Amino acid sequence: MPWQLQEAKQKFSEVVERALNDGPQIVTRRGEEVAVIMSMREYRRLRKRKRSFKEFLLRGPDLSALELERRKDLPRDVEL
Repeated sequence: MPWQLQEAKQKFSEVVERALNDGPQIVTRRGEEVAVIMSMREYRRLRKRKRSFKEFLLRGPDLSALELERRKDLPRDVEL
């Protein structure tokens, strides 16, 4: 059951208790979902999500200072 913002403010302790026991609690304002109250355990679990391979590569070290050379000889012949 979503909580209206005004009700969530009035019953904040109950909202927190339900977040701990029943899972994340959605808060609405003028009928629109605007916030979620959740346990710290759930929050930390979500924050530890695994990064995608793309994110992993983008967060890698800067390799622009390396002097890399490509071999100039032709590739070997391969029979398919």
